[in-house]
Amino acid sequence: MSPSEARSLLRRLFDAAVAAADPNEVLPAFLPEPPRGRTIVVGAGKAAAAMARALERLWPGPLSGVVVTADSHAVACTRIRVLEAAHPVPDARSEAAARAILEAVRGLGPEDLVIALVSGGGSALMALPAEGLTLADKQAVNRALLRCGADIAEINCVRKHLSAIKGGRLAAAAHPARIVTLAISDVPGDDPAVIASGPTVPDPTTFAEARAILDKYGIREPASVIAHLARAEDETPKPGDPRLARAEFRLVATPQRSLEAAAREARRAGVEPVILSDAIEGEAREVARVLAAIARQVRRRGQPLPPPCVLLSGGETTVTVKGSGRGGRNVEFALALALALRGEPGIYALAADTDGIDGAEPVAGAIVDPETLVRAARCGLDAKRALADNDAHSFFAALEDRVRTGPTLTNVNDFRAILVLPPVAA
Repeated sequence: MSPSEARSLLRRLFDAAVAAADPNEVLPAFLPEPPRGRTIVVGAGKAAAAMARALERLWPGPLSGVVVTADSHAVACTRIRVLEAAHPVPDARSEAAARAILEAVRGLGPEDLVIALVSGGGSALMALPAEGLTLADKQAVNRALLRCGADIAEINCVRKHLSAIKGGRLAAAAHPARIVTLAISDVPGDDPAVIASGPTVPDPTTFAEARAILDKYGIREPASVIAHLARAEDETPKPGDPRLARAEFRLVATPQRSLEAAAREARRAGVEPVILSDAIEGEAREVARVLAAIARQVRRRGQPLPPPCVLLSGGETTVTVKGSGRGGRNVEFALALALALRGEPGIYALAADTDGIDGAEPVAGAIVDPETLVRAARCGLDAKRALADNDAHSFFAALEDRVRTGPTLTNVNDFRAILVLPPVAA
């Protein structure tokens, strides 16, 4: 397999993973039966507008509602209002969208149905501060948690306890209507309480846990947030809350299903796939070192299987930004992997976010090959310095090795594929 063929295969694997989470393809099998009463659609996330459009096409009766998605992710709907807001740090539009969503579900009866369309990014896009807090308070905490390397479960635990809509509060507001959530998972483990901070499911976390997370990362401001968590008033709805008795949750797309789709594409190309995990977490550069060691073992020892093969994984790594770069967990993984492999022949890799956006950059990720470090040196790039500065985006931009898709209108988190080819016979 030539270098160009190897790179092309990696991109096909990524495209197959994204296609497996396309709302148009996955939604039909999970729709509820139409109710006797009204059907109200609400939703939040990077896939919310695409899911709303698919639902409009499929739904047999009348419906109305409102969803919020990220900037540049909106698609035209005829019966469902589509709003846009900022991500990953919420803005005033996020607060307005949350208020509109809560208003849409108020005053419903037991014969009405709420369909909640939930996907990654929904937590930031639907941000309504709890009483006594401001949006600026939530923005400050969000930025601090993102920068310090907190994982998605920790971030969402804090968000839920600063919110008037997350952690089951949306479902409680819709009571006594039936509520069916159709969700695209972007979190390791597919925990419904973590996806978009679980607005329609019971919340097992507590104010005490939220306080412990801020303590862990040394976050002491804003003072209003610290005081709110210390008062611990108005706890989120817990399992067994009668207001959530008619709430149902259906996963329509997951990281595992997308990895399986990529595996099928690899087999069609005559390459044996190995799915390592759909839920890898940790610092991106540390994960890269581990996966580089596994790839070298395959190449040199034929273990755990001989090449040609491709190592597939998903999940959500983190980047603790200490330099002046723009972060981005997939490009940072790719750069750290290239450094760990040190030009090992026959190993190619792609790391990208399935939503098409790595961090806050309109780039999905990057591709590395055995010549990455050589080409970088020719361009006057210092790979080690770029990694130390968390500036992998600039590094791969200079090499023209970034993966660009534009908004994919779905999100099943990170996708990594490491292709290991057999040694060339002498």
